[in-house]
Amino acid sequence: MNYIQTEIDGVWIIEPKVFNDSRGYFMEAFKLEEFEANVGKVNFLQDNESKSSFGVLRGLHYQKGANSQAKLVRVIKGEVLDVAVDMRKSSPTFGKHVSVLLNEENKRQFFIPRGFAHGFLVLSDEAIFTYKVDNKYAPESEASILYCDKALGIDWPIAEQQLVLSDKDKQALPFESAEYFK
Repeated sequence: MNYIQTEIDGVWIIEPKVFNDSRGYFMEAFKLEEFEANVGKVNFLQDNESKSSFGVLRGLHYQKGANSQAKLVRVIKGEVLDVAVDMRKSSPTFGKHVSVLLNEENKRQFFIPRGFAHGFLVLSDEAIFTYKVDNKYAPESEASILYCDKALGIDWPIAEQQLVLSDKDKQALPFESAEYFK
């Protein structure tokens, strides 16, 4: 696998080696020893999967405090724009974001450490999105920041009227009102 450090410390793009032949393809999606040698120690506890249609924007979500989660995400089918926002107040990249295109063709993965808000926008007719997390979900620690907050400057590549949002995401807090990590 090829591990690419992004402009925000701790956030990685991972490109697997894909072996194609007449039958299809084979790839190793996760290899603990190699991951830890490149990214660091993470104890993933759970795998999650979602299916969404074009225009669905999920995010920007995070778990506060001790319930924060690191995530390793990828797309099995379709295409998404995936975004991680640095919520670590002491970080030199606080409030900055990294976005990456994940799809079934490039098979890229995106590692987002604890202390980040995360979201994605579906750009294909539908997308199957999967992710590993290193901490259990705690509803009392759930938080969201507004996907369209001008302070973040995220360029979502489809028109506002095409977005499909949950009520929770429509009512998320602006970045300046969010609870940050130290």
